[in-house]
Amino acid sequence: MYHLIYKDVTNCSTNQTVAQKELPDRSNGHEGYESDDLLLEDEEDSHPYSDEYVQLERKMRNRLTFFFMNPIEKWKTRRRFPYKFLVQIIKIILVTLQLTLFAHNRYSHVNYTWGNRVTFSHLFIKGWDAAREIVSYPPAQGPLAIYNIDSFYSTINFAVNGYANISNAIGSYSYLNEDGRVVNPLFCVMHYKESTVFGFNESYFFNGEIDQDCLNITITTDIKTKGFSIQDYLKIHNKTIIFSSLLKAKLKFTLKTVNLKVAGKYTPPDCYKFEIQMTLNNEDMDGQVLVELDVNPFRLNCKGDIEYINNNQVESTFRSLLNYSIIITCGISMILCSRAIFRAQLLKFETIRYFEDMLKSKLSNKARWEFWNLWYIMIIINDILIICGSGIKEQIEKKQFIGDQWNLCSVLLGTGNLLVWFGVLRYLTFFKTYNGVILTLRQAFPNTARFILCAILLYAGFTFCGWLVLGPYHMKVSIDSTILIQCSILN
Repeated sequence: MYHLIYKDVTNCSTNQTVAQKELPDRSNGHEGYESDDLLLEDEEDSHPYSDEYVQLERKMRNRLTFFFMNPIEKWKTRRRFPYKFLVQIIKIILVTLQLTLFAHNRYSHVNYTWGNRVTFSHLFIKGWDAAREIVSYPPAQGPLAIYNIDSFYSTINFAVNGYANISNAIGSYSYLNEDGRVVNPLFCVMHYKESTVFGFNESYFFNGEIDQDCLNITITTDIKTKGFSIQDYLKIHNKTIIFSSLLKAKLKFTLKTVNLKVAGKYTPPDCYKFEIQMTLNNEDMDGQVLVELDVNPFRLNCKGDIEYINNNQVESTFRSLLNYSIIITCGISMILCSRAIFRAQLLKFETIRYFEDMLKSKLSNKARWEFWNLWYIMIIINDILIICGSGIKEQIEKKQFIGDQWNLCSVLLGTGNLLVWFGVLRYLTFFKTYNGVILTLRQAFPNTARFILCAILLYAGFTFCGWLVLGPYHMKVSIDSTILIQCSILN
């Protein structure tokens, strides 16, 4: 990098009678340099200008040479301790440890919520088959759907009866109220304001405005013992469902439970609230009403066994200490890298002024870009991601979030950790053997980028063609699947 600027300096010196000498390769560690004199003596003696000019150029070249050294070379030259390098090593260890612990909790959380979703499917969806729980492509069965009015009503009745008799479930599920009283579920119907079809003479009445009607279903003792009928309940409330205008029907209710599996010697159980919504989807108006179940988990603060929780703070204290240590370490790393970038820009502007005032020339754009250290910029980005992710992780573990922030935290910590390990490549450039590999990749990047651009054009053409021609006839050539298929073909 320094050679680019040095070349600009030598090209601006005219009528030179001596040959310009190239600085020694930095990979040798500058063993021939003195701690305060980085300019070779024969270069200084051969300069045709005044002593003052020589001293000014010597000072500038020394500063530039030292600036473009790596931490190991700086240590050999001036015994300058590599603080940023040490901070990055500590950060890699702490961040990786944090990610490992969080990933373990993340897996437990996802597995627990998925298991509850399967349970709710059996409890509230009529005709649910265990084969649908196997995630495969293509799926073993088609979408769960109903095709006649009786099945529509019976599906809703089955869900309401299951909710009313939740005490019969093996799982420890409770209603939302603190005293355990049942909370009435909400039944909503979305439909066109008017939609009447006369198929025999191809005519219709239609108003595309969408209305939504909601009704609370009161759970009584009779419903728990005798069962529930949505037809009778709608008649009592003077409500009807016109299927020619029906878009969606939704049944919403909430349950709470406690996850005892995570409880251990140092960890208390977790409490959850599950917002459950069963949707009967008729938006396609093709005579097939799809049955869907959405479950949104929310982690709550447990109120039971307070003495147990207060007397077992070992793991909680360790995790909090780790989170705060990472936040402090990343903060120091970000400050050091920001300071280095700021100082680099000051040196760049000083070099530009030197070229303009002393050499009557301009520093090339390529040489100016050498003052931007993209490694430092990447480190600052991953520091910001990890700080934000650690803050969210701490709030999750302290149960200060009444919601599900696991996905956001996973994205922040995962991306930050990815960039941290990418940054390890920078330290490999300090060694001659690995530096050759990195430089080879750097030189090959433009040609690789051109190849990727050409591949993307072919990829886009095949994708849209396959989507249009074959997509409507097979699920493997739908827009999402087409992308995967074309990627495999290109590979």
